Amino acid sequence: MTLSQDTEFEPLARPSTPELIAERLRYAITRGRLAPGRQLGEAHLAAQFEVSRGTLREAMQRLVAEGLLRSERNRGIFVVELTDDDVRDVYQARKTIERAAVTEVLRSDPGAAATRLRIPVEAMRTAAVERDLTAMADADQEFHEVLVECAGSPRLHRAMRTLLSETRILLGELEEVYSDLREQVTEHVVLRKAIGTGDESVAVRLIEEHMDDAVHRLLARRALAGPVAAQP
Repeated sequence: MTLSQDTEFEPLARPSTPELIAERLRYAITRGRLAPGRQLGEAHLAAQFEVSRGTLREAMQRLVAEGLLRSERNRGIFVVELTDDDVRDVYQARKTIERAAVTEVLRSDPGAAATRLRIPVEAMRTAAVERDLTAMADADQEFHEVLVECAGSPRLHRAMRTLLSETRILLGELEEVYSDLREQVTEHVVLRKAIGTGDESVAVRLIEEHMDDAVHRLLARRALAGPVAAQP
């Protein structure tokens, strides 16, 4: 049997150009470099990426499907603006997924999950000391993605990744409401400990409180800040 006949030696999948462009746009949106409400100029972006407009459209449609961009007929493509109802919905969906993930993790190998969660927790500690809001948001997101990944369910993980793209837009707002980032670190330290000790009732309660607290903080901040005009 030749190597070409063995399925283990099939050609490796490579990211397509639309995938690569979608990843760059996703990064710019979730890091706030493309502001909510901003219109994306198709011709300008295609020229920047040095691709055809058709290739760019394919990339942007991927992000429309993910909920990061919205398409308006006869107007164009815009960066999504997450409303207060969106905030509630995103965190309610995350609560459902992460509750299920915690249950599965504690039925399988909570010790292994706690070990993996140590890395993002330590990254959060460092970010808190340095008052690095971007690094804190990245580590926060990694913690919750790892938690769901440890559940061993590809579907839960896939759903979580979509929600985390929207969450990452909100994390920029959320980090600013903590006067002391060590408070945020402590929330994750306590949750990791509950998972490591296999205490399901405490871990589930902490997940629910963590999600509810994020919604409360975000909506309170928005109420104080008032409406923000969309960037043209």
